[in-house]
This record gives sequence, C-alpha cells and structure tokens, in this order.
Amino acid sequence: MKALVVGAQGQLGRELVARLGPDLAWSGGRDELDVTRSDAVVTVLERARPDVVFNASAYNRVDKAEVEPGRAMEVNALAVHGLALAAREVGARIVHFSTDYVFDGASARPYREDDAPNPISCYGVSKQAGEHLVALGNPRHLIVRTSAVFGSGGSQQKGGSFVERVLAQAREGRPLRVVSDQRFAPTGAADLAAAAIALARQGASGLVHVTGEGACSWHEFAVAALAEAGIDAPVEAISAADLNLPARRPAYSVLDTSRFRGLGLAALRSWREALAEVVRGA
Repeated sequence: MKALVVGAQGQLGRELVARLGPDLAWSGGRDELDVTRSDAVVTVLERARPDVVFNASAYNRVDKAEVEPGRAMEVNALAVHGLALAAREVGARIVHFSTDYVFDGASARPYREDDAPNPISCYGVSKQAGEHLVALGNPRHLIVRTSAVFGSGGSQQKGGSFVERVLAQAREGRPLRVVSDQRFAPTGAADLAAAAIALARQGASGLVHVTGEGACSWHEFAVAALAEAGIDAPVEAISAADLNLPARRPAYSVLDTSRFRGLGLAALRSWREALAEVVRGA
C-alpha cells in the first residue's frame, strides 16, 4: 500500500506517518500543502501517485467556527471534496476522519453508523458536509468517525491537547473547572491511526465508527489524567452552560463501534490505557 498523509503535523497525522513506515509516499502539514488550493492538491497527488490518501487535516476550532463558519466549511467540506476528487483521478482511495459532533446528543444509546446526523454547531455542520462530499467525490472512500482524539503535541492554536492543558494548569497551580455533563468516548491518536491503517489495508469502505473503549465526561477525563501524572489537584465539576461557549456540544456522543469490531479487527484499548501512555510521555 502506497500511502499519502495530509495533515501530518497534527496528533493523528504524526501517528499515521509513524506507523506507515516504508508505505509512506508523501506526507505534509499546512506548510507543505494548503488543502484549500485544489491546484496544489492535484500537483502533490499526481507526483506521489498513492494507492490511498489519509486526510487528517481539519478545521477543529469548534467555538471559532461559530464566527467564521465559511472558513470551517472551506477546510472541512469544500477542500475535502477537492481532495476526494484528486484521489479519484489518480486511482486512489481516500480515508477521511469525521467526528461525533455530527450528532445532537439526544440519544440514550451509542450512535450507530445508520443513525441520522443532526449537528448543533457550525463545526458539526461542516464535518457532516465533508462526509457527504467525500462520498460524492470518490466512490472508493472510507469515512472514520471518531471522538475526542488525544495524544502528544496537540494544536498550538489551542495551547496543546486537552491533556496537556490540564496537566500544565495543575502544575502551575491554576484552578481547574471542567465540564461534567458531556459524555463521549476518548480515543488515543496512536490507536486510531493503527485502526485506520488496518481498515485501509483490508479495503474497508463506507462509514465506520472507531473510538476508544469506554466512555466518560471531560471532568472524569481530567481527573484521570491528573491521577496518571501523580498530581494532586482539585478539579471543579461544572456544567457546559456555566462556560457560556459560543458553540453547543452534544451532551451524549458515544459512538457504537460494532461495525468496526465486526470487520475482524480488535477493539481499541480503553481510553484509560491510552491516556496512561500519553501522560507517561508528557
């Protein structure tokens, strides 16, 4: 499998690159490829001639998307369509990553692939549009929906990953107030990358939910991160409404991973196991 990775500077992109090894034909981040420039995308793909394109690029600033929805749509939907088309032209499949934020959070059970999306934020709308446009642009596609991806070296625009921010605040003695009324399934970037590569190697297609095992709230996640780091610091549990953020988040967005496991692949590690590994490297 000759692979190309777009968005290689992010948590997930770096893990994809590390695991592809000699199968990697090309990789790059924003500095190497502006995914919103269709001409640049076409040039890179025509030169590399990959068998599969992994798209780990995304506009993921959930709150800022509320004030610049056009930019979110440009990166998460229109650019994704161009990438899918370019991949089709060179005979490549595309593996695209989406999010649990395409759902509204009203479910009382984990969301399946056949549940109808109903995003409640501009970010969620842009990611749902990206799913549609990937499928429209390239019949040889795999869309991997996931949740709360975490690893080392998170977005500098966000001040690092959630785990890095929590540990930094605690070590600096700053108070921690974390939302306790949103439930999801955190997913280690390393585990997600390995799963996506395995799916690509076996030729999986369509839509597949892939997350870490288990579910928690952001508050539980923060408390667990501190415990793994051996840091004794209080974490105040608050509601999402207390933060008064511009974008709404689903209160419940756990994804059902039955289809993934039905493809003969082992379930991902629990989020606690993946978290312990990330904290040890922090």
